[in-house]
Amino acid sequence: MTAAVTTRALRTDETNYKLYFRMINEQQVDDICIDFFYKPHTITLLTATVLSLMYFAFTRDDEQSDNNLRVGLLVVVSFFLVISVLAFPNGPFTRPHPAIWRMVFGLSVLYFLFLVLLIFLNWDQVKTLMYWLDPNLRYAKREADIMEYAVNCTVITWERILSHFDIFAFGHFAGWAMKALVIRSYGLCWTISITWEFTELFFMHLLPNFAECWWDQVILDILLCNGGGIWLGMTVCHFLEMRTYRWASIKEIHTTTGKIKRAVLQFTPASWTYVRWFDPKSSFQRLAGIYLFMILWQLTELNTFFLKHIFVFQASHPLSWCRILLFGVITAPTVRQYYAYLTDTQCKRVGTQCWVFGAIAFLEALACVKFGHDLFSKTQIRYVLLWLLCLALITLMCLYGMVWYEHSKMKSFFATSEDCDDSSTVDSCNFISGGVADQRESLRSSQTTKRKRAAGRNRFVNGQGGKRQ
Repeated sequence: MTAAVTTRALRTDETNYKLYFRMINEQQVDDICIDFFYKPHTITLLTATVLSLMYFAFTRDDEQSDNNLRVGLLVVVSFFLVISVLAFPNGPFTRPHPAIWRMVFGLSVLYFLFLVLLIFLNWDQVKTLMYWLDPNLRYAKREADIMEYAVNCTVITWERILSHFDIFAFGHFAGWAMKALVIRSYGLCWTISITWEFTELFFMHLLPNFAECWWDQVILDILLCNGGGIWLGMTVCHFLEMRTYRWASIKEIHTTTGKIKRAVLQFTPASWTYVRWFDPKSSFQRLAGIYLFMILWQLTELNTFFLKHIFVFQASHPLSWCRILLFGVITAPTVRQYYAYLTDTQCKRVGTQCWVFGAIAFLEALACVKFGHDLFSKTQIRYVLLWLLCLALITLMCLYGMVWYEHSKMKSFFATSEDCDDSSTVDSCNFISGGVADQRESLRSSQTTKRKRAAGRNRFVNGQGGKRQ
């Protein structure tokens, strides 16, 4: 009898584990309004694919061998994305459509495979490949070779300050706004922002464009671009947290204006998850996971500058901004899956998009080390060691401060809440008192069931503060 109960419990745990992993790796659309857009249509897609392939294969001029290779490569990528729509997981998001996130995952897999190929080439083959993709790269020069950095820092004029507000400054601001939307934590965003400025200081001997005047680094970068972007992103996050989500089927809307508005709102989130990276009782594993997350973020940022310096292309080149756009898109599901892995005890493995993102970051670093041996031969070890030490200390101090803040906020809430005096109830902060600690799993299961039933209706309602993890 005991063995049967144990077996049944193990099967239940395995089922819950698969359910939780599916929720972050392949989110399903429960409130489908128009069935046509969510049916597979595999036969139709196969027919259209084969016919289009036959048409372009037999009607285009194939006299130019280089053009044949470019078109063939483009068609391979296109058909791989078609297969991605059919076979790959949705990821944690469903808006505006799961097929878009499947193609995003497909693009990340293609980039991963390209990096695998790249590290098995030699430098001459890499240059040949780059010149084949863009012949103008033969004449490309590094920005550090044609520009001067940190010159006459004592001369501060309005003309000089205004000259720094260019398209790159706007991109810097918009990038941090997007990062705040993805991370959703003032503490983590500011920690990454500050530690990145130290990263620039310690790697300035390798990358001359990291050299900046103090007013450029502190005022323009940290306070205006970083701080303004973080504030904008977090303001949008708070607005979306407090918003009430009521989704009606487009078939139930009878006005043309209402239907158009509902179609536009398809490109907004279906709900908003309240993100809480830290907990007063956070385990060491959770803190270590957050620390690893911040280190990996720094590595990804460093790869951006090392790649364009080693492979000699400027920030305005498509190789640069296409990579930045790709990372900007794949970061959202990556962070969501990693957050679920850290904070949800029933999620035992990271999602596939998160795994691919980590592999891409390390492969990029490996490619930089392999092809930048001349650059890295100038590395001053003491600066790298000081960077690692400084990064570890600042990150740990910020983590401690954020955990202390969460603990103080929770103590203040307990002191002002009358409901917290009852030891037989669960408070609104998702803490469970000692008398019902053994009922925690059953409570989670019931809450999950309620959320699924609510999501199955045509209208989805998200209360104040959003869903809590």
